[in-house]
Amino acid sequence: MDDLETRELRYFVTVAEELHFGRAAARLGMSQPPLSRAIRQLEQRIGTELFERNPRGVTLTAAGTVLFGDAGPALAAVAAAGRRAQRAGRRTRHLVLAVKAGADHELLQAFLDVQDADPDALPIEVVFGEVHEQAAFLRDGTADIALMHRTYDDLTGFDAEDLRTEQQVAILPRTHPLAARPALSTADLRDLPDLPAARWPRVDGTYPDGPGPEVRSQAQLAQLVALGRTVIVIPRSSRTLQWPEHVAVPVLDAALATTVIAWPAASTSPDVARAVRNAVSAAETFATSRTA
Repeated sequence: MDDLETRELRYFVTVAEELHFGRAAARLGMSQPPLSRAIRQLEQRIGTELFERNPRGVTLTAAGTVLFGDAGPALAAVAAAGRRAQRAGRRTRHLVLAVKAGADHELLQAFLDVQDADPDALPIEVVFGEVHEQAAFLRDGTADIALMHRTYDDLTGFDAEDLRTEQQVAILPRTHPLAARPALSTADLRDLPDLPAARWPRVDGTYPDGPGPEVRSQAQLAQLVALGRTVIVIPRSSRTLQWPEHVAVPVLDAALATTVIAWPAASTSPDVARAVRNAVSAAETFATSRTA
């Protein structure tokens, strides 16, 4: 079988998302007949039908379902490669580092200081995102490297080096009875009727079921805690999110959170490798200074 083309994969994905050739053609800015021919040619090249046609639209066959699951990431990887190549070809080159807003501030500063002091290292541009966006930034080529947390983030498809491991704390409203405790357990925080856990959107934008408030940003989350509407458990270094209306209490049996520097597993960039080494060096120096 000949290699598949990104154009025909994009056509296929659009039809698979719409399950209707007319709507898919409108999205693609083309008429329906050439789209139908392109899908037929794709099916002939693969040697199997990808859609079952019916008067009201189409449905995916078993083969189409498999291709749909693989085609999206493949197209995203091609687009990401283009963005990284474009950035590498600029006259003034730099690396893009994705981080969570408010997280790992001291470690981030230590890393940037080491990177800036290295005459052979590229400058770093920092882009901030909300929870779980760092993985998306790496996958779509927006970022070259990212600071992520092994406890929370999906590291599938990335290589990573551990930078530091730390305890987690509960961020509570200052007026809540649990805020006076010297320490808590996960059982103390489970199913609190007055402080249901906040719900972050999934990758597809939908929210998991539950009584907790729906949030989209760290700022929203911090204000909801201050208003006594929810509680959060976060790495201790993320206490830069803490407001005067908050109290941070250690959660003794919570899983330890490990901050990592992550990058696409397929990367062969010496500039990325140098940045990773600098991040590890900065983390080691930072840990030594904290224990001195």
